[in-house]
Amino acid sequence: MNKYDCIVIGGGPAGLSAALTLGRARRKVALFDNETNRNRVTQASHGFLTRDGITPLKFKSIAMKELEAYPTISVLHQTVIAIKKEETNLFLVQTANNESYLSEKILLASGIQEEFFLAQIRQYYGKSLFSCPYCDGWELKEKPLAILAENEEHIQHMTKLVYNWSQDLMVFTNGNPLSNEIHHEFERRKIKIYTAPIKKLHGEHGNLQSIELTTGENIARSGGFVVPSFTRPNKFAEQLHCQLDENQCIMADGAGQTTVSGVYIAGETKKVAPSSLMIAAAEGFKAAVSINMDLIVERF
Repeated sequence: MNKYDCIVIGGGPAGLSAALTLGRARRKVALFDNETNRNRVTQASHGFLTRDGITPLKFKSIAMKELEAYPTISVLHQTVIAIKKEETNLFLVQTANNESYLSEKILLASGIQEEFFLAQIRQYYGKSLFSCPYCDGWELKEKPLAILAENEEHIQHMTKLVYNWSQDLMVFTNGNPLSNEIHHEFERRKIKIYTAPIKKLHGEHGNLQSIELTTGENIARSGGFVVPSFTRPNKFAEQLHCQLDENQCIMADGAGQTTVSGVYIAGETKKVAPSSLMIAAAEGFKAAVSINMDLIVERF
């Protein structure tokens, strides 16, 4: 059975960054990647210095090519289904291919996935509907936009944020009422609120054209921002008995060490909340440094 210094679960920016850093530290690393990165649906990634506007596919391709320079890094395109800590303090990683691997350290960097209150949103997500104004607000600046959300707090936050890029905003709550305070606040900015349920989104090839309500109204919009809910795609933290806080965030120190010795975390997995490519990559680097230092202390 193959044994590694560290197994990294997830081929997003956090996992890729960690694998690169560990490889350069002469560690034997296995990076598991099953091509389910959350940003794969978008056409361009923004905000990563020297790579602004790069496609997610190109970004990942460059990173994977860089890993090839380090012979101790193995990239395995398999889906991990279970992780167990053995009595030897090694971790047993099992895949959907019925293969098993052992490792001294585990880095969880498998990210999160979106869940939408309206299934049809996924047809437009990453093309004309987005969740992060910092990532995609510039491309939609000054356009007639929609804010699609059901939670009052999320609506207020996202609307104020997007207003920085476009003041031609309309809010769609999908049948959920808003407080009089928010109504008055938005009216002062000439932001119209539609509380009727959404019947259908209209558009072509992922480009939004209008939003049809159950009242029969069909409001023209050319794009916008949504507030999805986010979930972890696996239960690895629970399998490993990592401690979670009251918000279901995985508890860890500033360098990614969880409450379970030998288990580290980086990227969006920790907080079940979206993150920029640059922040996720930085967290991957920090976790890798922590892993390497722990291995040095344990072996020296």
